[in-house]
Amino acid sequence: MANIEEEQIKKIFKESKTVAVVGASPKSWRDSGQAVDFLRARGYEVFPVNPNYTEVGGRKCFPNLQSIGREIDIVDVFRNPADLSPIVDESIAVKAKTLWLQLGVVNPGEQARAEAAGIVVIADRCIMVDYRFLMS
Repeated sequence: MANIEEEQIKKIFKESKTVAVVGASPKSWRDSGQAVDFLRARGYEVFPVNPNYTEVGGRKCFPNLQSIGREIDIVDVFRNPADLSPIVDESIAVKAKTLWLQLGVVNPGEQARAEAAGIVVIADRCIMVDYRFLMS
């Protein structure tokens, strides 16, 4: 797994239109809930994904990636690294372009599997921090 260049991350931000936030929470103090609002405020169409909720941030919450029924540019993951296998399966199935694994979400085997399927993987980085740093 190669380290991703900042210019490539900028390109992903500029070219992406849709983001699925896996593990999204309606609890405003949680980063996953804040990410939904943050990304929406920057013009992305955001799809919260969490089978435990029907709504997050005033948006319909989907139980999984397939139920969104739309092209997904970025799958932004706020889940335990041990839970990545089904998320990678779903990301491959919906032909996501980028799998963004938040801080602390590192699973080399699953990252390699996603990359082998042609998905760009960004791991152990915060999408909000990178956006603020690279796009400001």
